[in-house]
Amino acid sequence: MEHRQMYEATSAPVPEEVAGGEGDAARLVGSDRVLAVLKELARYPDGVGLEELTRVVGSPKPTVHRALGALRRAGLVDQGARGRYVLGDEFLRMAFAHHEARPEHVRVRPVLDALAERFGETAHYAVLDGLEVVYRAKVDPPDGAVRLTSTVGGRNPAHATGVGKALLAHRLTTAAQVEAWIGDSPLVPRTPRTLCTAADLYGDLRATRDRGYAVDDQENEPGVNCLALPVYATSPTTPSGAVSVSALTYRTPLATLVEAVAEIRELLGPLGEPYG
Repeated sequence: MEHRQMYEATSAPVPEEVAGGEGDAARLVGSDRVLAVLKELARYPDGVGLEELTRVVGSPKPTVHRALGALRRAGLVDQGARGRYVLGDEFLRMAFAHHEARPEHVRVRPVLDALAERFGETAHYAVLDGLEVVYRAKVDPPDGAVRLTSTVGGRNPAHATGVGKALLAHRLTTAAQVEAWIGDSPLVPRTPRTLCTAADLYGDLRATRDRGYAVDDQENEPGVNCLALPVYATSPTTPSGAVSVSALTYRTPLATLVEAVAEIRELLGPLGEPYG
């Protein structure tokens, strides 16, 4: 084993973590072992006993016990009255503080990079602001491809965009709510395909909720379609924004995006699912 050879070459004692066990678990040493225990604990919100944790991690019980001791001293793990271990309050405080301080568009950026590369089209992240959406992040397709004119900080009417409808579908769940949101000012048609009546928009939002994604079939700009999904970056139940793939219709028809919706969801990962 590579680690054993290294320790023998220095005439130092072979640590327990290296000497015992087989496979990947045998190669975990020191802080790696502690981190492996910490990551495994995250899978047990109701706590887990030492025996089960030892079995799952695949390490000797004394090793796992020492790792838990180090984590308890740091406040990252607590032990309940029944002897079961759970992630500690200090760990949760640190995680949530970091989560709240990190701008959501920074967290979403790797997803946009992956979408732009996968489809060779523009990927956006946008948030809802009244009757409009504001683009917080944008990733263009690779060099050489035709690009859209949208800009970070730019705005578009929510009713005409995929990202807007993905967010409105969660906020306007009744016909009365759609009518109240529109108010006295009529919706502006961006193209002949734009949905501009309360009845049409309500029907589209209901369909969006049923299928789990929104589409813009050349409703905001001729020759451009998009598919959008909600993003849960700051709330476990309410989308903070939406991610979209905006494509030129001659290059990537809407049907192509719809066929790939499962792949888009996979790239979005946990950000695309409610949590808590």
